[in-house]
Amino acid sequence: MKLNRRLFLGTAAAATASLSAPMVMGGSHSRPRVVVIGGGAGGATAARYINKDSKGEIDVTLIEPTRRYYTCFFSNLYLGGFREMESLGHGYGSMASQGVNVVHDWAVGIDRDAKTVALAGGGSVPYDKLILSPGIDFMDGAVPGWSLASQNAMPHAYKAGSQTELLKAQIAAMPQGGTFALVAPPNPFRCPPGPYERISMVAHNLKANNPTAKILVLDPKPKFSKQALFEEGWANHYDGMIERIGPDFGGDAVEVRPDAMEVVVDGEVEKVDVCNVIPAMKAGRVCDMAEVTDGRWAPVNAADMSSKMDDSIHILGDASAQGDMPKSGFSANSQAKVCAMAVRGALTDSKVFPAKFSNTCWSLIDTDDGIKVGATYEATDEKIAKVDGFISKTGEDADLRRATYEESVGWYSGITADMMG
Repeated sequence: MKLNRRLFLGTAAAATASLSAPMVMGGSHSRPRVVVIGGGAGGATAARYINKDSKGEIDVTLIEPTRRYYTCFFSNLYLGGFREMESLGHGYGSMASQGVNVVHDWAVGIDRDAKTVALAGGGSVPYDKLILSPGIDFMDGAVPGWSLASQNAMPHAYKAGSQTELLKAQIAAMPQGGTFALVAPPNPFRCPPGPYERISMVAHNLKANNPTAKILVLDPKPKFSKQALFEEGWANHYDGMIERIGPDFGGDAVEVRPDAMEVVVDGEVEKVDVCNVIPAMKAGRVCDMAEVTDGRWAPVNAADMSSKMDDSIHILGDASAQGDMPKSGFSANSQAKVCAMAVRGALTDSKVFPAKFSNTCWSLIDTDDGIKVGATYEATDEKIAKVDGFISKTGEDADLRRATYEESVGWYSGITADMMG
């Protein structure tokens, strides 16, 4: 079976694409081969741009086990009641119809010498360039008392989908006047403003449905992204509902007891009704398979996102250790375009322009109260380096905040179309 055949059963649009058979690739091949593992903001963008811009000169395979990708970005708005879950889900049919070989399977091994990726369904896929964009995994033991076995009792909801739905259901089932606790992660982690936007959205939900409920934020960090903006918004919209405990008061010494629904803060036991545990993070496990991590993240060269351990492998998005860019969907999409251009140049001798990157992170505090932070970046020999940046200001008027939120909605539509085609 040739690598450039789409492996689907179903309609021509491939809306319900499924893997047709295990693949064993080998023998002669006239076109260079790029394999992308992970179909999120980084991987999907890279696969689509390499396929589109090479105009058929490069054979592109995307390996992604799920048939719909649910964005972690904007999933907090589902918790707040501003979006439906289905609006966060995106399929791969359009990308497949444009010529990307979308393989719904798990990558279970990477042979860097042979340049092959082994699949759970059997067989392997060869590559000339391999792009890894697996997102995050969680670090064992990061929060004493919590493990993945506890995620149904105390969900993380930091990989969007069923965990997000579970957390929302738990919030809805809270008793009146109950307590919601969030255990925030240490730096660095996916979406630095994310836990605090989540607090805002949970507070919005509770204010409408459980107005005497309390929210407890247990935070190991002395400060956090957009702190002044969030704290101003919490005071304006949710006065008295939210209490944050930082490291000075035990936020860095938290234990959880999922069976008893308790949190222990600096030795003091607190009974809670819902506990959202967001543990410390590391690169998705496929990076460990490829042996391209420093033990936690995967170091890359800024100019093309290539691994510092293997220049035939590129790592995008949350999994990469690249310098100054935050781990965000916008960042992953920006990095993917730089990577796609570099990979296409290396394989087809097309022109490659100097790497430029950008990022913006929007957050919603309450209805039409949007804030943002962002920056532009360039590649240096050492890292992706920040050039300049911007951030919303405290005290902005309602019209500006509404415009910021509307801008974020437009961006969401744009980036998901850019990723998936």
